Amino acid sequence: MALADNGRLFGPADDAPIALDDGAWLLPGWAAAGAGEWVACVQQVVAQAPWRVMRTPGGKSMSVGITNCGAWGWVSDASGYAYSATDPLSGQPWPAMPEFLSSQARAAAAAAGYPGFAPDACLINRYAPGAKMSLHRDQDESDRRAPIVSISLGLPATFLWGGLARADRVRRMQLAHGDVLVWGGATRLVYHGISPLKDGLHPLLGSERWNLTFRMAHALYSRDG
Repeated sequence: MALADNGRLFGPADDAPIALDDGAWLLPGWAAAGAGEWVACVQQVVAQAPWRVMRTPGGKSMSVGITNCGAWGWVSDASGYAYSATDPLSGQPWPAMPEFLSSQARAAAAAAGYPGFAPDACLINRYAPGAKMSLHRDQDESDRRAPIVSISLGLPATFLWGGLARADRVRRMQLAHGDVLVWGGATRLVYHGISPLKDGLHPLLGSERWNLTFRMAHALYSRDG
């Protein structure tokens, strides 16, 4: 594995899974062919649970717009980070996860060596130019044996991949439209983030980047399904 001049990871074939780290894989352009369906599914979710800006426990507004679908939705407020079965804005259950999203997430996980992945939560983030995600790790899930599956749509972004400690060295790589990251095992709790999004124009999403992150929030993971 190596980094190209533009920061993109490259390997023996453009469409082959590329090892990012122990247990972490990049599937280059994996979701690009079905991008129209991905976008339609997100729009369906947003129609029921509109984008909103959440606050961190410290009271700061996050720079990304957020919504969720599935049995559980990730939320943040003054009391901390958690998964909730209901949308705090409406008091209603989050929209059901579209079957296309669920099946694609399961297939991506299997392609990265994690059969049996069955997401019960999908966090959807909307980035506008300047929006970012500080270094963090996904640790609110009940069963951390399950991987994280992350899909990038729209404008390219600089992804930050750190280590198991916040102070560890951070690598930077470019994520393009349709790229999928899957990580688990030894690197399941790695710190990661997104640098401030650069301005641009994408044919499908205009000046935005969408990121869909599939998790098993409360379900138990078994490679046998």
